[in-house]
Parts: sequence; C-alpha cells; structure tokens
Amino acid sequence: MKVSCLHENITKGLSIVGRAVATRSTLPVLGNVLVKTDKSGLKLSATNLEMGITCWIGAKVHEEGSTTLPAKTFIDLVGTLPKERIDFELDSRTQTMNVSCAEFTNEIKCIRSDEFPVLPSVDDNHDLEINVSNLREMIDQVVFVAATDDSRPVLTGVEVKIENEQLSFAAADGFRLAVCSSPLSNTDDKKIGVIIPARALSELARIIGDQEDPVSITMPPSGGQAIFRVNDVELVCQLIEGNFPDYQQLLPDTYSTRVVMSTDKFLGACRAAQIFAREASYAVTLSMKSGDNPGEDIMEVSANAAETGSNESSIESSLEGDSLDIAFNVRYLTEVLRVIGTPNVALETNGEASPGVLRPVGRDDFVSVIMPMHVGR
Repeated sequence: MKVSCLHENITKGLSIVGRAVATRSTLPVLGNVLVKTDKSGLKLSATNLEMGITCWIGAKVHEEGSTTLPAKTFIDLVGTLPKERIDFELDSRTQTMNVSCAEFTNEIKCIRSDEFPVLPSVDDNHDLEINVSNLREMIDQVVFVAATDDSRPVLTGVEVKIENEQLSFAAADGFRLAVCSSPLSNTDDKKIGVIIPARALSELARIIGDQEDPVSITMPPSGGQAIFRVNDVELVCQLIEGNFPDYQQLLPDTYSTRVVMSTDKFLGACRAAQIFAREASYAVTLSMKSGDNPGEDIMEVSANAAETGSNESSIESSLEGDSLDIAFNVRYLTEVLRVIGTPNVALETNGEASPGVLRPVGRDDFVSVIMPMHVGR
C-alpha cells in the first residue's frame, strides 16, 4: 500500500470517523482506524460495534492495500504535521506504516485489516431520502431528551416512525418527552418503526453540519441496523430492540391553563433562574397571573437558594384559563426552549400536579411534555 493525500483531507476524514472509535474494548483492533484504498482514493472506517462511520477522501493511490492504525496515535500525529502532502507506505510483512510529511518521518505499528469488523454499506437502492435541513432540526429537537443511563435501553434511543408519508421522532427519559414530525414525499407508502440510539443521531447531525444534500436511509434486509449516507460519509448503527413507550397518552387533549409568551424572554428568565436553582435540585416556580386589564397578564419565573439568594423575573404574557403556580426542572425548560424555533411559545397544563406541555406557537410539528416537581412550601 502506497498513498499520498493532502493534510486537510486526512484531517477531515479522521475528525469524522474518529468519533466512532471504541474507547474501551477487549478487541485491540476496535481502537484502530481502517485505512483502505478504494475508488481511486482512501476509505477510512472506525467502529465500536454499536456504531460505525466510514468516510471516503481524495488521495493519489500508487499501490493498493489496507491496514488499521491506532486511532489516537494516528490522529495526534496528523495534528502535529505541517499542512502539506502526506505520504503513506505500508510494509505489509511487518504491518508497519511509514508516514512522511516534509521533514517528518514516522513509523506506526498497525493491525491487519482482515481483523477489522466488516461494516455494511449502502448500494443505490436506499429506502428513502430526507431533506437535510428537516432532519437536522428534528434531531436537535429530540436527542437531548433521551436517557443517558442504560437501566431502560429503549429510552436511550429515539423512536423513528415513517407512516402515511410522515416522519416522526420521539424521545423520553421518564421525566420528559419530545415529539416532532415532518412530511415526506417519496416514501412509497413505506411503514417503518425503529429505535435508533440517540448518540448515533447526534453524530449524524454533526456529520451533516451545514451540508444541503439530502440524506439517504437504508434498512438492510437482514434487519437490526440502519445506514445513513450523506455525500462521502456513511454511518451505520445497531438498532435498539424493544418497544418504545406509548407516549400518546401523555399528550393531553385539553388544558385548564394556557399561557403564551416570548420564547426568548422565557428562555432568558429560565437561564437567570438556573443560576440560583442549582442548589435546589434545579427547581423553579412559574406563577401565571391574570392582570386587572386585558394585556396585563404576566408570568413570574422564580428560584430560591438558601445560600446563594433568590431570583425573580416577570414576563409579559397572554393567559387563558386559571391562574396557577407550578414548578419544573429549569434545565428541562431551557433545553426545550432552545429548540422551539418560533418567536412565541405556549405552555399548557391542567394543574400544579399535571405535566406541562410546551408548543411552538404557529406550528404543530413539535411538542414537549415535562413532568412537574413538588416544591415544599
């Protein structure tokens, strides 16, 4: 194997696939990056067996071949090399890669490529394509809600459904729920229901970045996996087995109190309150109050800390229904408000012991439900 490529190409490729390298594994090869000549360029791959990323980069191939290099050593070394052409030459007998750039010459011990797991790849028969801006927004709206502990594996993922030409994402962690949807035009009446790890979707959003090309999704016939392809990058992930909770029953059809206010002002008030709420399990109290005259309704956001002090903000609002005091985890509020995406937001509830439902005003493609907190008086 003998290859030359630009510093910027190998740097970009490693920054993409490096996030799939296994940090702890009994298989040493999972700590490596596969480097293989392919399509008159280089194919870089990494996997932790739950998620794999492959990236194709431009390179000049003098001799074909493949091997795997230790990811940390490889990435750290490339980061120190001058931004010039890098030459790679593999001694297949000793599995040693010579890496030279300008006046730098290095040798890295490798592991044979046949020990690296085979990652499935997409052919031209992908299942569907999704508009990248819609997909990016939907991922941002739900991944932060997914659980981070493995006590209930299905809650560490995002339920992805395709039905009636509609794509929907849902995530929950037992204390909150987020659901978003987007129309699809080329589903061919497909019906899909899978649970994709939230981490894999987060990496997909990172890979998409500011790109505008559509993302293709493939579900291999063998099942158990999903493959995403965007330009020269493929991400494959293992699906999570199990049944996602039936969240429809958590979405109330009615409310006794509804308050509408500026999204930015509500977010600003919550951020200020969070400074003081840290000592009190992040609990903040929302007081929805009806004014004496039309247009004088307000919502107060307050937090108290025995050692730090207290905070209170008043926000102009429009109240429909009963006045109410209700407490929530302020971190949950700020995370949702950051992704609302509309100038105004509505908060609906049926009482201080009922969930709070947040909706963007003017859009019906996103909803978030947050369980209230009990605050001793």
